[in-house]
Amino acid sequence: MLVMQTVKTPEATKFSLKVPLLSKGRTMDLLAMTETFRADIKVYAEGGENTLHTHAEEDHLFLVLQGQATFHLNLPEEVVIVNRHEGVLVPKGAYYWFQSTGDENLVLFRVGNKPSGYVRRDDDRVGVDGRPLPGHSAENKHVEPIFTPGEYFS
Repeated sequence: MLVMQTVKTPEATKFSLKVPLLSKGRTMDLLAMTETFRADIKVYAEGGENTLHTHAEEDHLFLVLQGQATFHLNLPEEVVIVNRHEGVLVPKGAYYWFQSTGDENLVLFRVGNKPSGYVRRDDDRVGVDGRPLPGHSAENKHVEPIFTPGEYFS
């Protein structure tokens, strides 16, 4: 007798890049995620991502969808200007930080790839001093967002 087993297969996820624009601060919204892969959209009204840091367990890819970003990569720092439809790949263990340097909101598509079974923690981001650099901390230059009513990137 043939016994049929039900096999659960992974499901695809649809997402939208429509995101509110800001008059101040920054946002990071999760778009889709699997065990090893994550896609976010980030918006910056002004200012920067944070201070020089690394992620020991996660590769990052940043694609500028709107605005301009100035990335500070590696040690010693190399300055790279990234315009619309350009990107940067930051492998795990590489140091970086960036800031918005255009005259409009910086909108980034961010992809992260991490080892299977790795669980994201608040101390994943590590500064050059070897100490954790939590994402929503003052040390990480976090600024709460103020949304611009009725304005979206899409």
